[in-house]
Amino acid sequence: MYDILVYLFENCQQAELAHERERVAKKLSAAGFEEADISEALHWIAGVHTPLAVATALPDARSAFRAYAPRELIKLDARCRGFLIALEQSGVLDARARELVIDRALAAAGDALTLEQLKLVVLMVLWNQQPAGANPLLAGDTFGTPAGRRPS
Repeated sequence: MYDILVYLFENCQQAELAHERERVAKKLSAAGFEEADISEALHWIAGVHTPLAVATALPDARSAFRAYAPRELIKLDARCRGFLIALEQSGVLDARARELVIDRALAAAGDALTLEQLKLVVLMVLWNQQPAGANPLLAGDTFGTPAGRRPS
């Protein structure tokens, strides 16, 4: 699924992902991805666009901490949780975006995410929240790509 997410980030527009699911599926199939993987990735992406049932008044991250449930601890190791804390403290993620990242991390296949997989989840969440696309500097930091590279 992660290969498909990278492909989507590099080759699709946000509006296309949100409104032209069949067209995106055909594009992925033509690129050689398996139907089951395409379905899983598109279902996962749909979850990014679904509002979470998060309390309207989340605590201020400066005066509160996020306690992780056992299932979240299994899925996100200490490095992953530390990465989320760093993103939140630096202002890249707010509390709502953090919760969406955690939700999408839990929705991803597999027992535990690697730090690289979590970075991709973060990138996809942020990309889908920004009308103009993901910040190219964030993409460079996340994937080690040059800052001037933009998705096509």
